[in-house]
Amino acid sequence: MNKVFKTLAIYTVIFAVVFGLVTFIDQKPSGAVKEVSYSEFTNYIANGELKEVTFKELEITGVLKDDKKVHTYAHSSLDINRLHTDYLDQQSREGLVNVKNTKPEKESWIVSLIPTLIMIGALVFFWTMIMRQQGGGKAMSFGKNRARLQKENTKRVTFKDVAGLEEEKEELEEIVDYLRGPKRYISQGARIPKGVLLVGPPGTGKTYLSKATAGEAGVPFFTISGSDFVEMFVGVGASRVRELFKEAKAHAPCIIFIDEIDAVGRRRGAGMGGGHDEREQTLNQLLVEMDGFDEHAGIIILAATNRPDILDPALLRPGRFDRQVVIDIPDIKGREAIFNVHAKNKNLADDVDMHVLARRTPGFTPADIENMLNEAALLSIRRRKNAIGMAEVEEAITKVIAGPQKKSRVVSEKDRWLTAVHEAGHAVVARTLPDADPVHQITIVPRGRAGGFTMTLPKEEVSYVTKSRMEAMIVELLGGRVAEQVILGEISTGASNDIQRVTSIARDMVTKYGFSESLGTINYSSSQELFLGRDFGSKQEYSEDTAKQIDIEVKKIVHTAYEMTVNIIKEYKDTLLEIANALMELETINGDQFEKLFKGEATSKSLAAEEENLDETNKHSEENKVEEISEETQPQDESENKEAENIGKEDEEAFSDDIQKEE
Repeated sequence: MNKVFKTLAIYTVIFAVVFGLVTFIDQKPSGAVKEVSYSEFTNYIANGELKEVTFKELEITGVLKDDKKVHTYAHSSLDINRLHTDYLDQQSREGLVNVKNTKPEKESWIVSLIPTLIMIGALVFFWTMIMRQQGGGKAMSFGKNRARLQKENTKRVTFKDVAGLEEEKEELEEIVDYLRGPKRYISQGARIPKGVLLVGPPGTGKTYLSKATAGEAGVPFFTISGSDFVEMFVGVGASRVRELFKEAKAHAPCIIFIDEIDAVGRRRGAGMGGGHDEREQTLNQLLVEMDGFDEHAGIIILAATNRPDILDPALLRPGRFDRQVVIDIPDIKGREAIFNVHAKNKNLADDVDMHVLARRTPGFTPADIENMLNEAALLSIRRRKNAIGMAEVEEAITKVIAGPQKKSRVVSEKDRWLTAVHEAGHAVVARTLPDADPVHQITIVPRGRAGGFTMTLPKEEVSYVTKSRMEAMIVELLGGRVAEQVILGEISTGASNDIQRVTSIARDMVTKYGFSESLGTINYSSSQELFLGRDFGSKQEYSEDTAKQIDIEVKKIVHTAYEMTVNIIKEYKDTLLEIANALMELETINGDQFEKLFKGEATSKSLAAEEENLDETNKHSEENKVEEISEETQPQDESENKEAENIGKEDEEAFSDDIQKEE
């Protein structure tokens, strides 16, 4: 808002200056002249008060005897003749007045044109400034290349800075080797891939790996987003593609990286735009440029997307994007390597174990890991700690997964008890199932939109999910709803997300994975996904009878799992109540505490007593540290006091000696 007012003030001042300048130029110099009416001027002449009269057409100027000037205009030439006849001719003969007649000055057409030119220039200036302010000043640069060239003085990223992507780096090392020395490949008749498509979920490091490829090869690196090509004006995107490849040829060998290429590379010939919209023209130009430049020009195209299924087939054919590199979510080994990379500039405590952190973060992308370590660093600063401890890292992991704690939220005891029973139900069912993951943490502290949660961690990395494992997942998700029904005698809305996930898993088992015996090994899921530019919806490729059977099978799977969950909850009802009571006392219990409660080795009261003793021990240890510090500093303070006293006595003696000498 201040910027708008400032700009408006500047424009106002400029306009005022221009207007004043035009007025000054257009204004005729008048001097100290008094404007009078024609009749009053006639009285001056009749009374003989004028000593000089000057006529200039109808304009009359007179000089009084006291040297003051008066000025007026006659109505017509008859009035001027009458003045001469009645007064001026006789007064002139008598020498009382000096009469002059001047010819009208012809004003130069250039001078008269100056005010108009100034006004036109001011209007053009204002219009240009307004267009620049609104972005319209770039109207002439629509078709120019928007790719950013990575400068040499920026931080160089190499393959050493990329962790957890060993196979992916091997795929790109050939390109790096070619850019360093293409002659060896040319002599062997080998054609290096013109384009490499990096495919993977968001946050897996596609952009970072492309920067590392350019940094490893030591060549110029152009970066641009797919959306930067497309504009509302037809032909702009194609022009930008031409400019990009023209500039790349001037900097060859080089690498062009197009991020989110699906914004411009979607399948052609579908949707509302027909075959002549701006996006398709841009894609056509991109296809021509990728297939048109010389094989040995030294231009490599890297592109990233998380939707390779919607790209145009012509873009993926050999000769354009010859190679696809899949960058997936890292496994436990990759996560440990990524933890080590992001922890280089972090002050970690000795109790932080990277292997343990890698095991506790399944499904984390490199972006999630970096964000988690940053949250842990911020949390340690908030807690006034000098190093990032395991407690801060654990809290950061939970925060990334479930959101920050909301301890200030007012929760009634009835709702706390319902949440405790619900989460205890999840934990007990997960503990009893052979294919379920072990319980890591249970809490009834609200986080995000959830009133509480039960966290389980997998024992090992798995690539495939079995039928029994999916059935166990459904039973585990139903544990909270069933616990509410069995223990409290009523159900709540807290299981809405659990029911949604249960339904999704059961339907996938029937329609996608062929786990239904009655329907057989047939895929009934929609093969066409909804996205703009291809189809408006999905087609149901089976009959109504089959849809009815699918619904029956889904309901059967969920009903069987529900009955199994009810039996488990009834069998372990006392254990569930003990765990719920512990949650009411402690709010959060870890995996070890849960195991003790489940096996009967501890009760809710004993765990609460242990927590209280632990808090007192930590408090005493902190107080002892403070006392030790004070005892260490006390002798030093006493010695300093004694030294100060001795110095004071010496100063007093010296002062008394000086006085005696003066006396």
